[in-house]
Amino acid sequence: MSAVSHTPRVALLDIEGTTAPVSFVHQVLFPYARTHLPHLLAEQAHDPVVQAELEEIARLAPGVPPMEQLTRWMDADAKVGPLKALQGIVWGQGYQRGELVASLYPDVVPTLEAWSKAGLTLAVYSSGSQPAQKLIFGHTQQGDVTPLFSKFFDLRVGGKKEAESYRNILRETGWQAEDVLFLSDVTAELDAAAQAGLQVCQIVRPEDATVAGKHHPVAATLPEAAHLFGLPDTESAA
Repeated sequence: MSAVSHTPRVALLDIEGTTAPVSFVHQVLFPYARTHLPHLLAEQAHDPVVQAELEEIARLAPGVPPMEQLTRWMDADAKVGPLKALQGIVWGQGYQRGELVASLYPDVVPTLEAWSKAGLTLAVYSSGSQPAQKLIFGHTQQGDVTPLFSKFFDLRVGGKKEAESYRNILRETGWQAEDVLFLSDVTAELDAAAQAGLQVCQIVRPEDATVAGKHHPVAATLPEAAHLFGLPDTESAA
């Protein structure tokens, strides 16, 4: 039985804990960034893109050495633009060197392919920068799956726990709120999206020990979410 009467036309997906294991982000990507960020600042500080982020760090934390502030943000798992942008640059270099390959949950690509084939619009909303998002989906164990997605949204539209961020996405795309299904493992993000009128589903991956909330539909995999919301599925994704 479907969880809703209105079948979504857009699937807006989180990454960490939803499409990619938390372990990949925290045990692979974050340590890689910690190791390589000092080299980036030392060797590419005059690159216009890096320089712009350093100026933003100086604005947000006056008088604090950039690497010291970046370390503070990493220690706090802070969702701030300069950190995410510089991490994205470092990860891009790692993917290009073949030192990083993204892990996705095995049900993700088959399900997204089924949804795309059925005409759903697929998009990503993550606190990681747009370039970092494209790197993850562009360098997976299943190859480059970025062509499945039409939009990538990051903190430039606002924080993921703020309802206005989802309204910004709707304004930018012209999507109707009731047509959009947002899938995330974080209840506070789902609360914000629901407040903006989106349909929502919590992805509770046993591998990530995600705790199910009480106020939104819950699924352990994308195929389960597909069943709840009347979306297409594939046997290979089940």
